[in-house]
Amino acid sequence: MLKYVFLFIAVTGIGIMPTAVLGAEAPEATTELSSKYISIPAGYLMVLRKGDDVMAYLKQLALEERIESASISGLGFVNVTFGYWDAAQKTYQPKSFNSMELASLTGSIAWEKNQPSIHAHGVAADKEFNTYGGHILELQVDNGSVEITVIVHPQRLERAKDKTIDANVLVL
Repeated sequence: MLKYVFLFIAVTGIGIMPTAVLGAEAPEATTELSSKYISIPAGYLMVLRKGDDVMAYLKQLALEERIESASISGLGFVNVTFGYWDAAQKTYQPKSFNSMELASLTGSIAWEKNQPSIHAHGVAADKEFNTYGGHILELQVDNGSVEITVIVHPQRLERAKDKTIDANVLVL
C-alpha cells in the first residue's frame, strides 16, 4: 500500500521551517467507479489510478450521474495519444507518448446519439520537459494518478456533425 506524507511548512523571518508531518494511507486501486470520485459543490472530483482509461471513466461517470453537460480540467501522469485534425483528410493524425506528465487537460462532456461524448485537449511533458499537445484520442493513467474536476452545467448539450467541416461540434 502506498503511503503519502504531507509536509506542512511555516515561513518565518529566519527562513522556511518544517512544522508537522502527517501520514495518510492511499486507497488500493480498484475498478469500481464509485470509489474513484466524490461529489463537490460544482460537480465532481475524480481520482484515477494506474491503468485506468480516463475517457472510459468520464463516460461512465456521465451515464451513472446523469450529467447533462460539463466542463472538465485535470492533470496527472499518463500515456496519451494526441490527434491533430487533418481537415483535408477529415481524420486525426495520431501520435502516442508514454510516461508523460499531463500538465493540462481541458474539455467538455456533452451527448451524441444518446451516449456521452467527451471532447478533450491536453498538453503533456516528457522527462526532458519537451511538451506536446492536441486533441486527446486515448488517455490512460501511468504511474501515479490523474485528478479531474468535472464542473456540471444545468442544460443538456449535444454534439452533431457540422457538414461544412465534416466534424462533430458542440450545439448550443
